[in-house]
Amino acid sequence: MLMNDNFTIHRATAADTQEVAVMVGELLTEIMDTIGIRAFHFDLAETTSRLRDFLERENYFVFVVRTGNGHPVGFIALYESYALYAEGAFGTIPELYVRPEYRSNGLGIRLVAETKSFGASRGWKRLEVTTPPLPEFQRTLAFYEREGFAITGGRKLKVEL
Repeated sequence: MLMNDNFTIHRATAADTQEVAVMVGELLTEIMDTIGIRAFHFDLAETTSRLRDFLERENYFVFVVRTGNGHPVGFIALYESYALYAEGAFGTIPELYVRPEYRSNGLGIRLVAETKSFGASRGWKRLEVTTPPLPEFQRTLAFYEREGFAITGGRKLKVEL
């Protein structure tokens, strides 16, 4: 657990799932408002249930940052991935969110530091994250670059199944 300036960071448990799921909804809404496209389907109950399942199976890890009085203000999620190009196991960050009124206070930096430490403790060789290649997300890209992430090329693509 990390404690700084009246904020704490802890690894999420089943007790945190509802609060984290609410913040996931806030994150997705912010992204869709920014790009002007309904790119995600969000259901709070489904997301809460899915998160609880992921955490219980320990194939998805979440760290939550809280104020001194326990109010959740952000989170970062990661999961273990495998690839030959990455020399084995590595971490992937699918979500990082800090509520707008708490941004620019170093909380995102602290969350990333927590995941770097966690990944190193699991023997991961690297962390990867994908940001949208859109001008609206230039600040997000700059944040990750300041935290030591480097652009490796390519684009993230998907197909619905």
